[in-house]
Amino acid sequence: MKSLIIGIAGGSGAGKTSVTRRILESLDATRVSVIPHDAYYYDSPSPQSGSLPQMNFDHPDSLETSLLVEHIRSLRSGKPVDVPVYDFASYHRTNKTFRVDATDVIIIEGILIFVSRELRELMDIKIYIDTDADERVLRRLKRDVRERGRTVESVMEQYLTTVKPMHLEFVEPSKRWADIIIPRGVDNAVAIDMVVTKIKSLLEARRAE
Repeated sequence: MKSLIIGIAGGSGAGKTSVTRRILESLDATRVSVIPHDAYYYDSPSPQSGSLPQMNFDHPDSLETSLLVEHIRSLRSGKPVDVPVYDFASYHRTNKTFRVDATDVIIIEGILIFVSRELRELMDIKIYIDTDADERVLRRLKRDVRERGRTVESVMEQYLTTVKPMHLEFVEPSKRWADIIIPRGVDNAVAIDMVVTKIKSLLEARRAE
């Protein structure tokens, strides 16, 4: 059976990972694989001590989306792929990878996954998590300080100089490509239940083919 490809997009801090986790809880997790677009960042030029990285992480050109497209095509043909591992502490792609098999469901998660026409045309379901800007800022601040060792000042500087402008230029407009828009993210249990029902329906139809 050809893998069902699901894209989950939304602004930084929108709750994409939480929604993905909720969907996984309602499915057989052993038959679902998740690929983060974040894993495909290019290496960033080494920043000076205490400064922000020189690469604009919120611009489509910062990601090797062509490799992700290649990987999704391989998975759809039943072949496993080795996804790169990116280190957000050093802003470099490591020499490590993790294996993703061609499971029944492949979830692609990222802020810019609907920007690429090639990538979104591989998706069977496109979901956009629509969360208020203030909630997204607070979630990003908490994540970057706790998990990535950033200072509050550097997170806010990056938000004002690249995250917000790129969200308005690329992420928000890409919402028009979504099949389903989920307001309030993981708090919208009704919408998530509807998505899960649709996924199960499509899987049953494919198994019957």
